[in-house]
Amino acid sequence: MIAVYPGSFDPITLGHLDIIERGVTLFERVIVAVLCNPNKKPLFTLEKRVEQIRECTQKWKNIEVDSFTGLTIDYAKLHNAGVLLRGLRVLSDFEKELQMAHTNKTLSQEIETVFLATNKEYSFLSSSTVKEIAQFGGPISHLVPENVAKDIYLYYS
Repeated sequence: MIAVYPGSFDPITLGHLDIIERGVTLFERVIVAVLCNPNKKPLFTLEKRVEQIRECTQKWKNIEVDSFTGLTIDYAKLHNAGVLLRGLRVLSDFEKELQMAHTNKTLSQEIETVFLATNKEYSFLSSSTVKEIAQFGGPISHLVPENVAKDIYLYYS
């Protein structure tokens, strides 16, 4: 079965990679789908985020990295995915993600949402947190892949 793991990934964190790593063991293929969200002002371009993710996921053979605009459910249908993969950190994530899963179910009965709880070491971690720490000169190399940390340090230098 094909799973789509959608998100902004601005930037991708070790928490995201944790979900990807576990996803590639559960599904025959995982598509990391980088969303172009017009409501967000990203740190990195869509192309740069795709490049960053490709670099830090190249060790897995059953992974694809792509980008899209529009509805996630439409993207999943287009790629014959049976699952939307989502990570959960805290209770507030669950509420938002459950609402989204129910909404997606109204758009397509064939596609299921599978939630993976992030490992507890990443339960506090978000892309916003990483950007805030980096903006004020704090260390982030323990929160994001090495290639991404370099890009963030360059951005804020």
